[in-house]
Order: sequence, then structure tokens, then C-alpha cells
Amino acid sequence: MGRAFEFRKNRKMKRWSAMAKAFTRIGKDIVMAVKEGGPNPESNSRLRAVIQNAKSANMPKDNVERAIKKATDKDTANYKEVLFEGYAPHGIAILIETATDNNNRTVANIRSYFNKCNGSLGTQGSVEFMFDHICNFRIAKADLDVEELELELIDFGVEEVFLDEDGIMIYAPFESFGAIQKELESRGFDILSSGFERIPQVTKELSAEQVADVEKLLEKIEEDDDVQNVYHTMTETAE
Repeated sequence: MGRAFEFRKNRKMKRWSAMAKAFTRIGKDIVMAVKEGGPNPESNSRLRAVIQNAKSANMPKDNVERAIKKATDKDTANYKEVLFEGYAPHGIAILIETATDNNNRTVANIRSYFNKCNGSLGTQGSVEFMFDHICNFRIAKADLDVEELELELIDFGVEEVFLDEDGIMIYAPFESFGAIQKELESRGFDILSSGFERIPQVTKELSAEQVADVEKLLEKIEEDDDVQNVYHTMTETAE
């Protein structure tokens, strides 16, 4: 198994555990997808992917339809995706993905979290290079040879395919998302969820006391309503 497998195993169920928070994040994804490509999932591949994720998170269909309808309202704020980079205590790099309708507010909040927890907010490009930006798909388990499937999808950019308890996971570079989504759909695979992640190239192991310092900052960041995802270079262990 490769890095993507280990990354997924160790992070599983550690973040996004609060259902309401997950629904809020998916709702923002829906708004951004509709604003970008329209409300019809048949012609909007990004919206199709978000709806799949909503189903995977058990988000009620009414909530999804309401979010799509809200996004078509010209008075609905348009969210902007903004990336923040910085360092937690003990040299741990942190990468933060946000979706905000008020960048000044988000910048002020993120900076305050770093300052209060002895971290430092960095400049653009200061830590992003330490993470590989990848896409992932989870398809339903079927009578498939995982190794054969991986070979068949290599031409579309796929780098890793493995089986876990939730289905068959497919990982590839960020830029391969569209080609892979199109190929999986053309083959009639049941795509359960899809998305993007940033896998740290190198991680750092800390003592229990140092981990607590970093976790204090991570918790503050993750509680912010504008934050979608948080990635870091601290070694994590499965719980």
C-alpha cells in the first residue's frame, strides 16, 4: 500500500466528525459549484461530485435541493476559495483551505488563531510545496480485480487503487480529476464520493506534550465556519 492508503487510514474519522459542520461545508461546495457551472448536475461535473459527497455524508435530499436553489439566487453570496499557510509550534507546517464571502474576516480570524497558539501565519507558497495535491474517488465494491483496475486507469493519471471497508479508493494527481471522473462514469461505476486532499510529503513525529500544543491550534482553526479543510505535517496515528 502507498502513501495515500496510509494517509486515509490515519486521518479517518479524526476530522469532520460533527454532522452539522459537514453539512455546512458541503452546502458551501454546492453554492460554489452552482455559481461556477449552473444548477444542472447533468452538465455540471463539479456539482455532480458534490452531490455524491452529500449522499455519502447522509445529507438529506431536501438540504441538497435547498442549497442548489439558494445558490441560484442572485442575492446569495459567492464564496471564494482561499488558501492559508503557516506554522504551528514545533515546526509543523499547516495548510488551510477556506471558502469565504468576507476575506478580511477570514484573514483576521486565521491570524488570531496562530498568534494565540504560538504559531505564525506564513506568506503564499511558504508551505504549500510540502504537500502533494491529489484527487480521490470512492466507488462501490464490486466483483473487480483491484490490480487490474489500476492498470486500466493508469492512462488517465491514476497512481494508486486499493480496497478498504468503504469501497474501492482511487488516488491520482489533482489535475487528473476530470478525466478520471469522465472515465468512471462512462464505465457505469457507482461513484460514492470524490474530492481533493493534500498529502504531506514528509511528516514529523512529536512528543505527547508537543502534539497537544499543535492540536490546540488545529482545533481553533477547524472550528471556524470559513474553514473547509486543514492539513499538516505532524505524524498521525490511527485511533
